Amino acid sequence: MSETGTITPETQIKKLTEDLAEETERLLKLYAAYEVQEKELLDTKAEVEVLEKEIVEREIEKESLEALLTEKDARIRDLELKASKTGKQVEHLEPELQKMEEKFAREKDRLGKVFSIAEELDNDLRLAVVELQTRDEWYMSHMSLFEDLNKAIKRRYEMIEAAAEAERQSQHMGRAITERMDEMVEARAAEMTLDEATNIESTDSESTPSEVVSAGDGDDEGDEEDEWNWSESVLTGVMDKNGITDREGFIEFAKSYDMDGNRYLKGSELGAAAADFVAKDSPAEEPPAEEEPAAEEPSADKEPEVVWKTSGDSGETQ
Repeated sequence: MSETGTITPETQIKKLTEDLAEETERLLKLYAAYEVQEKELLDTKAEVEVLEKEIVEREIEKESLEALLTEKDARIRDLELKASKTGKQVEHLEPELQKMEEKFAREKDRLGKVFSIAEELDNDLRLAVVELQTRDEWYMSHMSLFEDLNKAIKRRYEMIEAAAEAERQSQHMGRAITERMDEMVEARAAEMTLDEATNIESTDSESTPSEVVSAGDGDDEGDEEDEWNWSESVLTGVMDKNGITDREGFIEFAKSYDMDGNRYLKGSELGAAAADFVAKDSPAEEPPAEEEPAAEEPSADKEPEVVWKTSGDSGETQ
């Protein structure tokens, strides 16, 4: 039999099946190798990218280091320049340093002396504070005595000054009244005609006892020394001439013009009182200038005023 005749279809199918299985296995192995190669390629690409990034970072770091080196070189040159300048300045400042050291030594000695003086002053201050506290305690325990003494001295001189002032006012009032009466008499004499003067004198001389009015008609005999008398016609004429309507107030005011002290108000006294009474009630009319009282001469017997002053902090008495 020939070769072809011995190969049956079943043998041929079996062989083809085996070849197919073998080729399939090879293909699977090839695909697995391909996947491995592909993975390695991806890993290689990743490594390449990382290496490229590292290269860029290295380049940046290199540039920064070069810049730092350049800056460092510039700083070194500046420092060397400053060091050279400083060395020259030190050479020039060494004499000044010696002078400053000498001055420092002198000032140190002075400061030591000042400190010793300050310690002495502090000790003196402490002693003074102790003395001051002792004095304040003594003063506080006796303060009421000094206050009473000061009040008594002030009261004494106030009484003396009040009495002297009252006497001066009394003398001044007497002089003013006298001068005012003289002026009113002269003014009245200039205003009156001869007939008016004659009429008033005749009226004063012919007035009956019934025309003489007493300010104390209803009083007892024991009060006769307090009675005031005047001529009713003269009083009425003076009030009408000067336009006075307050009879009682004018009479009380005129009593201070009784210069002779006989408690009888004459026409001249009533005239002077009327002029001052009208001037007192008329603010527009300026009173005549009065003579200033003479300054009181200091008495040789008057003692100097002693004033006790108390300081606010320590209560010190002066």
